[in-house]
Amino acid sequence: MTDQTITVRFFARLREELGTEQLTLPANKGQTAGDLLAELASRGGPWTQLQGDQPVMVAINQAMAKPAATVKAGDEVAFFPPVTGG
Repeated sequence: MTDQTITVRFFARLREELGTEQLTLPANKGQTAGDLLAELASRGGPWTQLQGDQPVMVAINQAMAKPAATVKAGDEVAFFPPVTGG
């Protein structure tokens, strides 16, 4: 039987503010990275920032992706804050 989960990783300030580096979640057929963000944001508290005013960047299997990209079982999805220069 194949692994029916996805690995979600958080980087930079998201990792610090959410208090976790990695989650393993069940994979849902037809789920997008945006769906995943909404699901996590619904946890409340610091998780709401995943759908706040600051956009979150997404990578699926280490390649940049749009929130509309489909997430499949076995994928690794990474979320991180946008890179800002100064």
